[in-house]
Amino acid sequence: MKKLFALLLLIFINQISVAQKTVTLQDCETQFLKKNLFLLASQYNIDASKALTMQARIWDNPTITAELNAYNPERNKYFDVGKDGQKVFGIEQLIYLGGKKRNEIKLAQTNEQLAELQFNDLLRTLKLQLRKSFYTVYYNTKNIETTDKQLAHLENLINSYSIQAQKGNIPLKDVVRLQSLYLNFKNERMEVVNDNIEEQGNLKLLLNETENVVPVVSKEEFDKYLKTIDFDLKNFETEAIANRPDYLAKQKEIDANTLNVKWQKSLSVPDITVGATYDQRSGAFNNEANVTVGIPLPLWNKNKGNIKYAQTILEQSKVDKQNFELQLQTEITTAWTKWDESRQNYSVIKPTVNADFEAVYNGILINFQKRNISILEFTDFMESYNQATIQVNELKKKVALSAEELNSTINKDLF
Repeated sequence: MKKLFALLLLIFINQISVAQKTVTLQDCETQFLKKNLFLLASQYNIDASKALTMQARIWDNPTITAELNAYNPERNKYFDVGKDGQKVFGIEQLIYLGGKKRNEIKLAQTNEQLAELQFNDLLRTLKLQLRKSFYTVYYNTKNIETTDKQLAHLENLINSYSIQAQKGNIPLKDVVRLQSLYLNFKNERMEVVNDNIEEQGNLKLLLNETENVVPVVSKEEFDKYLKTIDFDLKNFETEAIANRPDYLAKQKEIDANTLNVKWQKSLSVPDITVGATYDQRSGAFNNEANVTVGIPLPLWNKNKGNIKYAQTILEQSKVDKQNFELQLQTEITTAWTKWDESRQNYSVIKPTVNADFEAVYNGILINFQKRNISILEFTDFMESYNQATIQVNELKKKVALSAEELNSTINKDLF
């Protein structure tokens, strides 16, 4: 029975390990581009816009009409459509005037380009979310590992101290003090775990992945975010204007609205319908062949409402673009300031600080077990150590997240 239980436990542990997937940021982005459902769905918008462009190039079909005799009272004959009967055939084709078809095609092509820019902006936004979730999960996991290590040590101490307290060798208050610290760490851990569950869910959704993703970040990969970049708003803004698909989309919207105004104006120009008819007997003479021309009279409907509407939307899009340019300056300044502040805050930490923390932690733990330091000194240090270690990871996380936000704001890998 024990062997069976051990075997089942081994299988369970193996399944847990298999259900995790260790990946680098590059691995994530490769899978993201291939499998993300948001991108795949958005790609259909481009295909749909291309279909509308194709449709815009097509002219209306010609219209064929036929008039067949139903009853000839002179000959008392139904459907008298033979050689001595009566039938009329006609064909008509609508001819666009005023550049309607040309403007419609150009507008469809512009909307197609706009769909591509919107797709690229979605890609930019999701890529930022992917990188943020990646680094958040990584550093949250580091914090959880640190807390778990301390919880394991505390649990061992609590067990041994509980036994000693029952024997009367140490006061019960020392056990209570350790248990209080243990519960405090448990609560802090739960907050990080909850945040990590959320970010892990985002990461799996973005990657279209069923397994838990375990991010791996090398020292070189993190250190690239610490390089110095001087603030140059004009240069940053120029690059953002050239690279940001949402800004380019604003300009493309103006182009589309300009073409829409032209198209609406061209719709006010009457189209002409040309055709030909054949009349067997009811015309001025038998077997009559005629040419037909028709054009509507622009007396009441001159499309003024649609033209005015299109002009209003055009002016609105111009104001939106101006507002976006002002907003872009603020976004760039804010993103760079956040990154620079995070970088400077982390840079003041000595490179050996983590090793120093670990050495002191081990020393304090050993001395406490030997009763060389008091319970109060030990618990105070444990709280300080936990906070310091977590804060270092939080500083590194802020550096990475703010750097990626700056990258996304310029839409260029600055690091």
